[in-house]
Amino acid sequence: MKITALLLLLLALAACSPLAALNVLVPKSGFERQADLSYGNEPRQRLDVYVPRAAATPAPVVVFFYGGSWQGGSRESYLFVAEALVSQGFVVVAPDYRVYPEVRYPGFLEDGAAAVAWTRREISRHGGDPAQIYVMGHSAGAHIAAMLAYDDEWLRKEGLARTDLAGFIGLAGPYDFLPLTDPKVKAVFSSEPQLSRTQPITYVRGGEPRSLLITGDSDTTVSPRNTSRLAEKLRSVGSVVVEKHYEKPNHYTLLAALASPLRNDDLLGTIAGFVRARP
Repeated sequence: MKITALLLLLLALAACSPLAALNVLVPKSGFERQADLSYGNEPRQRLDVYVPRAAATPAPVVVFFYGGSWQGGSRESYLFVAEALVSQGFVVVAPDYRVYPEVRYPGFLEDGAAAVAWTRREISRHGGDPAQIYVMGHSAGAHIAAMLAYDDEWLRKEGLARTDLAGFIGLAGPYDFLPLTDPKVKAVFSSEPQLSRTQPITYVRGGEPRSLLITGDSDTTVSPRNTSRLAEKLRSVGSVVVEKHYEKPNHYTLLAALASPLRNDDLLGTIAGFVRARP
């Protein structure tokens, strides 16, 4: 298979680091990166902003939260996601956030809200439209973004509300994942005695920002049922939701399909169309 051969070559070029491999051939001429901006006082409370060189301004803004089981990750590893989004004319904000064991739930939600508040205040200086902010995430990052979109508590602490978001985009997200079975994940959420409060689906009551929920039906890491159940709940309360399932991608190849060497044009087009379809 040509794609498999290409991926093997990329892995070799990137010393066998899968995320680094995806970044090897990413075009770097279509955007400017403004790196290591602070949105808080802690070492991991920093972010990068990617600005397309040729785009109408003010441009829609996507704040992307990466995954890592709430225990790791770094914003620099997701250049391939930022490049995909800036290629569509969007300004991209890529924050780091504190993870376990430095913090337990809800520390990473507090950081996510602070990053969105920074974006609301500052993004016009970078060509972005503060009235068109979308939160997007993959895996644990989709959980963070969904909680910000559906539970007003976190943005309210930053002087904002979920109505300040133009929408939520979730890729392979855990939205309804009780009971907890993984010991490390149990530790992440051990600070919350009512675990139902950690689940995005709990907060769906109507009036949610527009939602785009995407999953791969071959995902064995986060069950696609998370996406199906959340979409069903959103529809039941009259909230706008677009649900998209891809047959072959698993938890990781779904995100990798945004990388330019492996790009699934339908996936990127679905995301871009959702952003551009803002009412």
